[in-house]
Amino acid sequence: MFQSFFPKPKLFFLSAAIWSLAAVIVWYGFASDLGPSLGLGTAPEGPPPIDLRFFVTPDFLWFYIYYAVCTVLFGGFWWYFERDHRWHVWSVWGSSLIIFITYFSVQVSVAINNWRRPFGDTLQNALEGDKGVVAADFYMLMLMFAQIAGLSMALFVMNRFFVSHYIFRWRTAMNDYYVAKWGNVRHIEGASQRIQEDTMRFASIMEGLGVSMIDAVMTLIAFLPVLFSLSTYVSTLPIVGEIPAPLFTAAILWSLFGTVLLAVVGIRLPGLEFHNQRVEAAYRKELVYGEDHEHRAQPPTLTELFSNVRKNYFRLYFHYLYFNLARGFYLQADNMFTYFILVPTIVAGTITYGIVQQILTAFGQVSNSFQYLVNSWSTIIELLSIYKRLKGFEVSIAERETMPPEELARLLSEKEAKL
Repeated sequence: MFQSFFPKPKLFFLSAAIWSLAAVIVWYGFASDLGPSLGLGTAPEGPPPIDLRFFVTPDFLWFYIYYAVCTVLFGGFWWYFERDHRWHVWSVWGSSLIIFITYFSVQVSVAINNWRRPFGDTLQNALEGDKGVVAADFYMLMLMFAQIAGLSMALFVMNRFFVSHYIFRWRTAMNDYYVAKWGNVRHIEGASQRIQEDTMRFASIMEGLGVSMIDAVMTLIAFLPVLFSLSTYVSTLPIVGEIPAPLFTAAILWSLFGTVLLAVVGIRLPGLEFHNQRVEAAYRKELVYGEDHEHRAQPPTLTELFSNVRKNYFRLYFHYLYFNLARGFYLQADNMFTYFILVPTIVAGTITYGIVQQILTAFGQVSNSFQYLVNSWSTIIELLSIYKRLKGFEVSIAERETMPPEELARLLSEKEAKL
């Protein structure tokens, strides 16, 4: 699954995680302040721009350079030691490009969140009868939003197009890897399904799930500082009273609660999904054999096999019942949680409507990112099931590659006898 596309997967992902963490720590530790000393200028004082100028400030220009340097160093290291790897360009440089585009897309969301305060405050002033607010103010704000929204749409289309090609290259790498071993693979039970169906499903799930995971991480990196700064407008929370960085703390604790809750409630689902694929495969295999052999797929055998399918589905339905119940309660509570923690601040009248909109958006972005497992749990379960099957498939390939020829011949003769 991974060694076909990535160079030395375990070492690659470990080094990528360490390098990324180090780059983030260095950036937020001191590197983010080095832009002026490099001649890139200083950020203008006051609130950040709420149009496309937001993306060409000195801070952003310095970040683009910093990211490019980190990428070149990491990619150059792996190219030097694994230059013969067929998929190096896509797996290393392509992954870096996806991460950058995703981060830039998240910054577009930050820009829109910055836009919400002046728009909300202008709307509030107009509704309160402030004669200083004119129609041109709204039209100008709408034009600024249209610029950012247009950029967001263009990034989304470009990212989805590139990710689709990236994922299909990954599927191609898996397919070529398994097909190259066809001499040992073709005698493994379910080999055709593993190569065609499971690699296809693995790729399609990774296309959505992988991008969502990267987006969640990038959103946290971008919005946690925003939420931390917005915490200055909120001094008291219901029940607990005053705590440091209340919005920041509440978002983390609430999201961790939901993640742990759903992980505990759904702990049995991956195993049941995996077993479900096994009983389905056994039933399908017998039907396929019945097409070519009259003594196979007899009614008693099919009845027994389908009974196993039914039992497993009924067990799945039961476990999904309480899982969906817990997930539904949590997500419904999540819709009102931000308003709940803002009640003392709203009643005190210490924030404006625009700030409320900023807080709601930033809190929602952070909590949704922390709730990645909550929102994607069903898909993760399916991916884990596919991973188990492909992992077992690769173990079978390895066993046959190291098996003595006479032992392999004996297994093949036993399989032919069963047919």
